[in-house]
Amino acid sequence: MLKVALTGGIASGKTTVSDLFQELGTPVIDTDVIARELVRPGQPALARIVQHFGSSVLQADGQLDRRQLRRRIFDQTAERRALEAIMHPAIQDELDAQLDRLHAPYVILVIPLLAESGRQWRQDRVLLVDVPEALQIERLVRRDHCSKAEAEAALAAQASRRERLALADDIILNTGEREALARAVRELHDKYLAVAAAG
Repeated sequence: MLKVALTGGIASGKTTVSDLFQELGTPVIDTDVIARELVRPGQPALARIVQHFGSSVLQADGQLDRRQLRRRIFDQTAERRALEAIMHPAIQDELDAQLDRLHAPYVILVIPLLAESGRQWRQDRVLLVDVPEALQIERLVRRDHCSKAEAEAALAAQASRRERLALADDIILNTGEREALARAVRELHDKYLAVAAAG
């Protein structure tokens, strides 16, 4: 089965693109969804996070306080690496388990932080949803009701557009209407079916 890693910066439109692939009948596995499941109360990954970072990263109801954890790792390379060492292997194990249950010509693996992770997620191709940074900032301000400075800081904390482009086998430029995006997805869908059929 051909494994296509779908990635892109914040507010680039990854969810819209993965939804369009799903509408065409393509299975989609989202590593963000897996990560959220892995840190539910009672899960081993959450216990390891609390062991490393302390109970201050928990809300009163025992749920992970994502905002507090983000604050703890922001600009703290060692702490971010510690979190990745807990989460990435657990995400990979669940990703592999879900892949084992699938039977399809190809699958979309949504991996938002592909460039940042510096990790091979066993993908065969990388599909980048690309957006100019000015448009990313505009969308982020609108979506998250944040200031332009906050949006710029969020972008600065991620890999650069150039770094993501260097990883990409396929690129969708998401600057226009949804119909143009849907057309681009349909073209890639046909391409991936052909690549999968060719082995």
